[in-house]
Amino acid sequence: MGITRRTFIKGLGSGITAVGLSGVVLTRHGWAGVVAPAKTKDTQVTTSICPFCGVGCGLIANTKGGKLINVEGDPDHPINQGSLCSKGEAVFEVVTSPRRLKKVRYRAPGSDHWEEKSLDWAMTTLAQRVKATRDAAFITKSPTGVTVNRTETLASIGGASINNEECYLLAKLTRALGIVYLEHQARL
Repeated sequence: MGITRRTFIKGLGSGITAVGLSGVVLTRHGWAGVVAPAKTKDTQVTTSICPFCGVGCGLIANTKGGKLINVEGDPDHPINQGSLCSKGEAVFEVVTSPRRLKKVRYRAPGSDHWEEKSLDWAMTTLAQRVKATRDAAFITKSPTGVTVNRTETLASIGGASINNEECYLLAKLTRALGIVYLEHQARL
């Protein structure tokens, strides 16, 4: 006996009805019966770039109330297409780790302990040390007498987490200071 069109449609209708009623008839008990809502529900979605290496993989960050909830690979990004390496997977911990430093720490030369300093102190001290180093070793003329106006005691290295505009400003600043050693993390 073969299957007729009528028995096929009856069987199909019964199957669809059974699947539709399975949630009512076949209720789950215990831990399987409780399905938690997705942690990314009602969050603000922002795209970003991974800060760790020069590849520039895309990230999707979910925030709720100004707090980071989840970070995952961006499936629409042309470089990583949603996948992340182990460092990219750990980017969530960069923000949420209790061990993350949130204040400037300074250890004086010869000291055996770290001190907390203000950000203003750190910026001022850094600027003073860059200027002192530049002034101490500034070269105005080469050995052949050509004007060069440079310093060879300072260097600048860019990172993958800064964008093109920030790289441009960093290059302009370092060239204005006379720094000739400009590098980028992606080339190393």
